[in-house]
Amino acid sequence: MSGPVKLHELSTAVAGSLASLLKSYQLPAVCARYGLADGDDSEAFSSKRLYVLRRVEGLSLPQIAAIARRIVDEYGDEYLEELLTRLGARGVQGEFRNLIFAANGHKPKIILSDAVNNVLEIVENEEYCLVYDQPLQQHGLSWRDLVTWWAGKTGQRVDDLETAASLFRRLSASLASPAEERLFNAYGHLYRMPSGWDLPALIPQVYLHYTPYTQKWIQQLGRGKVIRQRMDFLLLLPHQARVVLEVDGAHHYSKDGRADPRLYAEMVSEDRRLRLAGYEVYRFGGAELIPGDRPRSDAASISAMLREFFIGLFERHDIPFSIQS
Repeated sequence: MSGPVKLHELSTAVAGSLASLLKSYQLPAVCARYGLADGDDSEAFSSKRLYVLRRVEGLSLPQIAAIARRIVDEYGDEYLEELLTRLGARGVQGEFRNLIFAANGHKPKIILSDAVNNVLEIVENEEYCLVYDQPLQQHGLSWRDLVTWWAGKTGQRVDDLETAASLFRRLSASLASPAEERLFNAYGHLYRMPSGWDLPALIPQVYLHYTPYTQKWIQQLGRGKVIRQRMDFLLLLPHQARVVLEVDGAHHYSKDGRADPRLYAEMVSEDRRLRLAGYEVYRFGGAELIPGDRPRSDAASISAMLREFFIGLFERHDIPFSIQS
């Protein structure tokens, strides 16, 4: 089977899957748990399949894909899994091992000290970066997880606002531009919302490739040139989904004030490689985020744009979020 997955195809598959997996009296509660409209047992007894189809009608493809993923995770369904694979609704394959991030000084020098167990060691400038060394949970890496880790690292209290604030300041110190700061601060504001500490942590300056030897090796294998040594921001979401956010300054696409097609080509080539590996990549132009000489009202519209993007991202990945304070 090949070709793009259609909205009707996935909706029908979700309805068929739930109809085959559940009893009529179970269906209303499970649909409600998935965020679908309430119904009664008599409607479900009439037709389980139609019961589900009526409730997914009007949902977008990403919203239905999120429900399909939950069905696969909770009950298992090979056909739904196949559709999700065709849709690209999969996470990054492989085990989570090393998260080195937020360097606020000299670049760390990292070596593979134990090839058998894939152990990395920072041999220079370790004091300038952070290393998250806890197992990744099924829900990904939340702000609460990161604050708890930071509390243990610094000897501060867990679930304390000042502990969280000190971590936020430390992460902010690694940012490379005012545009990155605006994006990071806009996301940080969401941590203050109800259940905000359970949102995915926005992790800045995450190292992806570490040494010139990595780049030389990949070139020798004919796999192209490694351009991106670190990602501006990374979100580790449920189901091994990983989202990369990049903030593009002029140096991403120009040199000496002139457009450089080679730089642009290298950038989009690396984006393709990350997407094929299972990452989602979203780019923001630096000019989108910094109002410059424009009125102060532009700052409010930029914040609104970022919030709308983040809420859409949460909806796409079925991450609960409320803006009610």
